[in-house]
Amino acid sequence: MKVTIEREIAGRKMILQTGLLAKQANGAVTVQYGDSLILATAVMDSKEKEGLDFFPLTVDYREKYYASGKIPGGFFKREARPTDKETLTCRIIDRPIRPMFPKEFKRETQVMISVFSADEHNDPDIPSMIGAFAALAISDIPFDVSMGAVRIGLVDGQLVVNPTYSELELSDLNLTMAGTRDAIMMVESGANKISEDQMIAALEKGHEVIGEIAEVIDELRSQAQKEKLVVVPEEPNTELIEKLKSRVQSKLHDAILVKEKSARSEALSTLRDEAAADLLPAEDDPGYEAAVKEIKNIFHDLEGEEMRRMVLEEGLRADGRGPSDIRPISSEVGFVPKAHGSAVFTRGETQSLGTTTLGTSTDELIIDNLQPESRRHYYLHYNFPPFCTGETKPIRGPGRREIGHGALAERAILPVLPKREDFPYTIRIVSEILESNGSSSMASVCSGCLSLMDAGVPISEPVAGIAMGLIKEGSDFAILSDILGDEDHLGDMDFKVAGTAKGITAVQMDIKC
Repeated sequence: MKVTIEREIAGRKMILQTGLLAKQANGAVTVQYGDSLILATAVMDSKEKEGLDFFPLTVDYREKYYASGKIPGGFFKREARPTDKETLTCRIIDRPIRPMFPKEFKRETQVMISVFSADEHNDPDIPSMIGAFAALAISDIPFDVSMGAVRIGLVDGQLVVNPTYSELELSDLNLTMAGTRDAIMMVESGANKISEDQMIAALEKGHEVIGEIAEVIDELRSQAQKEKLVVVPEEPNTELIEKLKSRVQSKLHDAILVKEKSARSEALSTLRDEAAADLLPAEDDPGYEAAVKEIKNIFHDLEGEEMRRMVLEEGLRADGRGPSDIRPISSEVGFVPKAHGSAVFTRGETQSLGTTTLGTSTDELIIDNLQPESRRHYYLHYNFPPFCTGETKPIRGPGRREIGHGALAERAILPVLPKREDFPYTIRIVSEILESNGSSSMASVCSGCLSLMDAGVPISEPVAGIAMGLIKEGSDFAILSDILGDEDHLGDMDFKVAGTAKGITAVQMDIKC
């Protein structure tokens, strides 16, 4: 049965439709906004894979060249690997939906968005986010919430909902956000040194629109939703939990307070192994692997509970700092002899080597996507080698995380760069993460800015960034400055903010629960 819902959003008609295309998917919705048209599908595997301790969710967003009347370049004349724009759009769809699935749900799930038509006014990323949310909501996949997405601009001091490309060129803000009626789940923004009050006003306006879009999806669900798969939570092994808790509770506090990341990890692993020694069956027992996994999961939960309790009740964090304390900071410029500019920025156990290289117009980055071909004279690349976390992994091309972190740091620095007519050079910044224990993207902002100054680029003022966190239990909460990797993982929010003394240049936020 075909179902169509229409609603005017920001003076343009938005049309959501299901029941016509991709009917073998668990959920499929087309979204048309202006002349932009996307198809979003959601599919889950028929069975759960054994032994998974994570949720296997994949989000794929692809722009078809025919959507704007173009033929792909290259020898094969067809769409190839995802562009950075496509990768970044995948991330802003993935991040808000991932926390909304039941913790116990482990079936492989894939959300795919195809851009069939893209007009010259509207970026298809917002319709794609809405389509993904709607496809999941009407499907039988256990995603039982209506969400919305919106872009907010700031043109001549006035907030603009879903600004067009031409309006964005004049805007001091490019804010993309997603959430539910009750909460904002994800924020991604770049800004031209705007004030905190302006950012808050934009977030409030955006949340209003998110509520309107959630109502549209509610209406679609009322006419087209399938019966949701019931996910039955596993009964906790209370006996094992209590045994393990009684053995580690008194020692967890001191283990968590170990300052260095590797030493803390070793202390926690030793504590877990000692406590579990006589709780495990023999290694040749068929249930040995499952028992090891169960104990690791229980210990992880106990570690998280204790870390959160320490923050809320004692004001102590994993490395002994207070909630507002920042780790020791050091920097050194001119570190790479042959680079035009370089700097090493270290904050605690996070370290970035930033380099700046200056080139000519022939070094500009050519952007070939659905919009007319364009060139960029400034770009930032972020590299995250495995040694920065003491791991071994295959070295391949940049992953989604590296592309996302690079884009965030790039946006943060952009507002302080000189105008093209005043400084006619191409600027490439590279951030090499040499150590990582939280907030490496914000360390990249700092090292990148220092390397620009070392290269003699006449920036308007210095820019820096920091990651903030949140621990919340009921009405009690604590805001953490300069979070560690463990605090990012076990906390409730990751909030990265960059700016100058005058205002905000970039914000990225993710809610974890």
